[in-house]
Amino acid sequence: MPNIKSAIKRVKTSDKRRALNASQKSALRTAVKAADTALVNNEAETAAAAFKVASQKLDKAVTKGLIHKNAAARKKSRLAKKLNALTAQA
Repeated sequence: MPNIKSAIKRVKTSDKRRALNASQKSALRTAVKAADTALVNNEAETAAAAFKVASQKLDKAVTKGLIHKNAAARKKSRLAKKLNALTAQA
């Protein structure tokens, strides 16, 4: 445990930041998984709504610095590709 006041503050703020990042990343993963599950189950309307939410969360995660922009683009592209295949099929 640090003794210096500024070091103590850094520990507190980094713990707070880590907890916030973990919760945001978990929510992001949940949204992407929900979209993927809807796509696998061939639920077109649900999948479209879930894709929109997941896309927004991915964009937000990039601006917050949680994930790299190319990783977000890759995930969005893969989800969009599956969604387009599902809507073309129906």
